[in-house]
Amino acid sequence: MNQPLPFGPPSQTGRSDLTEVMQNVVRGDKEAFSTLYDALAPLVFGITTKVIRDRAQSEEVTQEVMIDLWRQAARYRPEAGSVTTWAATIAHRRAVDRVRSAQASADREQAQAARDHSPAYDEVAEQVQTRLESEQVRRCLRGLTELQRQAVTLAYYQGLTYREVAESLRAPLPTIKTRMRDGLIRLRDCMGVTT
Repeated sequence: MNQPLPFGPPSQTGRSDLTEVMQNVVRGDKEAFSTLYDALAPLVFGITTKVIRDRAQSEEVTQEVMIDLWRQAARYRPEAGSVTTWAATIAHRRAVDRVRSAQASADREQAQAARDHSPAYDEVAEQVQTRLESEQVRRCLRGLTELQRQAVTLAYYQGLTYREVAESLRAPLPTIKTRMRDGLIRLRDCMGVTT
């Protein structure tokens, strides 16, 4: 692979020259692949380095792309574009795949680390807290007027809209909105919630 290129340096290698080389690669000509490698490896490495930004991974991806060019040589179609364009497209796709794979792996590791560091779940403490909060809500609801308690209960425990609460209580919608607002303010104050 250290032999001089038969068609000149890569910048001077023409489309038809690499197409001819590619046809020989399709037939399994190792010398032709060596020529193709020398002509395209710098381009492929440049593309992968720009996308991946890590020299070691760029070198790996460059090798993978060159192996792909050898294995998939029969898929090359000259009418679809030059060998250089084909190689550049494969290189770019492979590099993007590597970046995406690395990002997905990092995301998985981060998620696993977050799961590993989550505090232990104390079921008893959670149940006690829930009971205390429920009792406080019941006590605060008892502090509302009967009309406020009915409106809040229908809205929050039965999931009714303001309009449905108004229909259920046979009261005008603005009256229900006022009862709800006043009731919720009293609940907030009773529960000690700060805004």
